[in-house]
Amino acid sequence: MIEDLGVDGLRCRWADGVLRLTLDRPQARNALTIAMRRGLITAIRAADADPATRLVVLTGTDPAFSSGVDLKESLGGGHGSPPGARTDPAAALRAARTPVLGVINGPCYTGALELALSCAFLVASERARFADTHAAVGLSAGWGMSALLPRAVGVRLARQMMLTGEPVDAAQALRVGLVNEVVPHDRLAVRVRQIVDGILAAEPTAADTTLELLAAGEGATLAHALALEAEAKLRRRTDVAQVARRFAARTGRRDAL
Repeated sequence: MIEDLGVDGLRCRWADGVLRLTLDRPQARNALTIAMRRGLITAIRAADADPATRLVVLTGTDPAFSSGVDLKESLGGGHGSPPGARTDPAAALRAARTPVLGVINGPCYTGALELALSCAFLVASERARFADTHAAVGLSAGWGMSALLPRAVGVRLARQMMLTGEPVDAAQALRVGLVNEVVPHDRLAVRVRQIVDGILAAEPTAADTTLELLAAGEGATLAHALALEAEAKLRRRTDVAQVARRFAARTGRRDAL
């Protein structure tokens, strides 16, 4: 079990195989302090080290997901290191074996967008907004924006977002493939619960194999990705009785297989 890390602005709650991480500085639109960024890295690594943890859910306290790095802290008097130079929680998310579901409940800007892009997949409230303001304020991206955003939304829209700083609303984010789905804000928690239940209901070993194949096949040629799947299929031993029980449970059929 993963206990609360005791980091101001980051709430951790573990229950029933799910680690829920909440960015919790609503008075600052959940801006990420250095302590919060380090806490995220620690929590993600702890989830990966815990066999009982099947899923991480990352969200923010309303009304925002996060405005990104806390520039007041990071810039200090203007003589500090670039924001995010000391810690990169987005890299920890991308390296995680445990899938991270990003729940975007409101504005998600700049460094927070890099966090979102590094999640396994995203569910958004109708109140979500996405923007990259690095260039607008005179900064360069450092947590993967220039690599991840074009792959998510296409190069042309990525250029527009990164150069103008203008936000994309939830409806457009869904159209361009930035998020998996958009739901009414007051239904967000219910929909997340449904997704979590579906993931937890999957057979753990099969789910792990699926995630490994997706990770290994990302960026690979089609032929290589198909070969990886074929090899994994040959290595895996199927418990026919277990498959029959699971199939029957999902379909209500007693004569399954």
